[in-house]
Amino acid sequence: MYRYIFLDLDDTLFQTLRKCPNPHDSRLNLCAILPDGTPNSYATAKQQWLWQWLNQGFLVIPVTARDLAAFRRVNLVFDEEQIINHGGVILDRHGQLDRHWMAMMQNELQRYDEAFQSVWAEVLAFCAADEGYNARVADDFNVVWYGYIKHREGTEAALAALLAMVKRHPGVRDGSVYWHLNGNNLAVLPKPVAKGRAVDYLLASYRERGEVMSFAAGDSQTDWLFMQLCDYAIVPNNTQLSRLITSVVQDQQSVFSG
Repeated sequence: MYRYIFLDLDDTLFQTLRKCPNPHDSRLNLCAILPDGTPNSYATAKQQWLWQWLNQGFLVIPVTARDLAAFRRVNLVFDEEQIINHGGVILDRHGQLDRHWMAMMQNELQRYDEAFQSVWAEVLAFCAADEGYNARVADDFNVVWYGYIKHREGTEAALAALLAMVKRHPGVRDGSVYWHLNGNNLAVLPKPVAKGRAVDYLLASYRERGEVMSFAAGDSQTDWLFMQLCDYAIVPNNTQLSRLITSVVQDQQSVFSG
């Protein structure tokens, strides 16, 4: 039986120093750097143990929003396929482009490009009025996969007004474009770009080889879209997804107890 785990990276396997439970812990291990070489993300002792344990019994597939350059700044070795750009790009075991997946994605994106460009134009216009916003696109292999916005205040609240505008756009309301907010990161994505679609594609190919047991680990609501495709799910505590699960369970308990 083949054992795979589809593993989100940021805020699941490592995080920025300010998000670490104890930023002064001498056991923190550097896992990713910024483009200028500045240390950026660290794994706690428990996360390091998790990484070592997973590598002993699983074939590990990273599933990340990072583009190719950011993914290559991760100080971890992956021997299987890699899903990057929120699922827009799949790399094979040798780090080369999965051209079949790329062709399918490029074909699908053509139908949603006008809607995405319209939403993104409004995002840029909105952000131009406040220099605290930093709006960028993830563009690998000559394709724009999605856009993302951060604010120098570093909070979700600082992105609230922008998100309200995004939600009102016709391209978002009709489902051509969707959004994801987690901490100081608002992503705006065309419909075909989704982690779940890439994981589903790889799972189908793995099952052609034999029986598969699949695990998934992730911290955010968008991760759940690929996690639900697997046999088992791992959710780090004190994350967006764990808080959502807790909220749903508490609501159900209040209904039953009422």
